[in-house]
Amino acid sequence: MRVLCFLLGLIVGLALWRWQRSRYNAKLKDLLKEIDAGIAVSTFSSTSQLALAIAHSQRVRHQLEQQTETYRRILQIAPIGYLQVDDENRLLWCNAKARELLVMTSDQQAKPRLLLELVRSYELDHLIEQTREAKSPCKSDWTFYPVSLDPSKLSQQQAYALRGYGLPLPVDQVGIFLENRQETITLVQQRDRWASDVAHELKTPLTSIRLVAETLQTRLEPPLKDWVDRLINETIRLSNLVQDLLDLSQIDRNKPGHSLKLKTTDLVELIFSAWTNLEPLARKKHLRLDYSGPERLLMQLDEPRMYRVLVNLLDNSIKYSPPRQQIRVQAGVEGLNQPSESGTATNQQVRLEVIDAGPGFPENALPYVFERFYRADPSRSHSVSLCDPNVLSVTDPSKNSSHDQVDLGERNSSGLGLAIVQQIVEAHAGSVSASNHPETGGAWLQVYLPWQQPDPAPKN
Repeated sequence: MRVLCFLLGLIVGLALWRWQRSRYNAKLKDLLKEIDAGIAVSTFSSTSQLALAIAHSQRVRHQLEQQTETYRRILQIAPIGYLQVDDENRLLWCNAKARELLVMTSDQQAKPRLLLELVRSYELDHLIEQTREAKSPCKSDWTFYPVSLDPSKLSQQQAYALRGYGLPLPVDQVGIFLENRQETITLVQQRDRWASDVAHELKTPLTSIRLVAETLQTRLEPPLKDWVDRLINETIRLSNLVQDLLDLSQIDRNKPGHSLKLKTTDLVELIFSAWTNLEPLARKKHLRLDYSGPERLLMQLDEPRMYRVLVNLLDNSIKYSPPRQQIRVQAGVEGLNQPSESGTATNQQVRLEVIDAGPGFPENALPYVFERFYRADPSRSHSVSLCDPNVLSVTDPSKNSSHDQVDLGERNSSGLGLAIVQQIVEAHAGSVSASNHPETGGAWLQVYLPWQQPDPAPKN
């Protein structure tokens, strides 16, 4: 009886051991699959396979640590700043360039601290929050005012422009790349100042040349008089170019909106006034204006500058439209549905479109049409040389009317028309875009300006 009980207990024990062993092997196989499916080799036991998988994982981990250290060294010596914050906006790590740009010392990075405690830049903090909420890369520009704990260095510190690129990271962390834009801005300002200074210096001698040429014009007989007429036309063209440069310089020097003299203006009346001024040029090509929109559109505008915008847009359309076509101008008010506390749309804007039937813009030129002195088609910027015998035969005064001669002097493109349009529109807190119209194939300029319902006129 004892032997029977012993055998029965032995059988139960072996069964339990076998069952425990099978569970152990199953767990090892599952663990091997989770670690690395390629490690399992049928010729080795599960324990040996697990040892191989652990060794392989350690090698992979070592390689990843080496790569991480390599990337950290690259970021440490990179010419742009980089910093990383956690989900509570505590600074985890930053490179040497970021410490230089944000005026931080190395001992301030000993342990994670709130970024605003180290850097007094609410714009940087806003970029971090914006990137975290959007969960996509974001960009922002601002002026950074460094603060030093040493009072003796306060007078030596100057503000400079920064550009930040936010990058969302796992676990709500955010990485920020910082770029010092001050040198670029300074170079742009120097370029604009140089252009303004040159324009100022050229204005007086050009005026003198024109006065002398106009004096000689009444005292000479053909063909010498025809040469003076061409000289006057070229002088007028140069004077217009100088005036365009001065206008751009004046807009750049003033902050957007601060230099505007706004008053209630009828945009529709301004459109027809600009067309009336250009109608002699349109009549030569038998062009007509096709306006669609409200009969009156009152809004706050700087009338002379907006008139300049309309003249430049219509002038380009006239210049490149084929004969016997129409230039379409469309205007209207459209709402921007933005949520507010009252649940109604709070913003409206005026949309002004100028469409012609010309050749349009080359697709590769669309991003650059508003840049200064940019011409999409070199043939459109044809300049007349007084010394070119081929041009002399084409522009022989005996074969061209006086209107054609004036057209050469006054209608030659300077490459500044659309740049002036963009500057004036942006000064009105608006925007402008250029594309090719799907129906006509010609240029399609769209201007957007903020609009508010004008106050009713007081009753007498």
